[in-house]
Amino acid sequence: MPIINVKLIENVFSKEQKKEIISRLTDTMVDIEGENMRGVTWVYIEDIKEGDLGIGGHALHAADVHRMQHGE
Repeated sequence: MPIINVKLIENVFSKEQKKEIISRLTDTMVDIEGENMRGVTWVYIEDIKEGDLGIGGHALHAADVHRMQHGE
């Protein structure tokens, strides 16, 4: 059974977007391994507190990610 762990910075994705992430990742496993995988594919979303994850030596907050999403 596949277990997919997705780590996201809190306050970046909405509940609806998280539902879509779960659905699409499950669909991807089904595309790879067949429909029998649907019922046994686990997708676990873990929210990481803002400032507890960094890149390039800098802590990231939701506002930073939103700026990146808009190409800033």
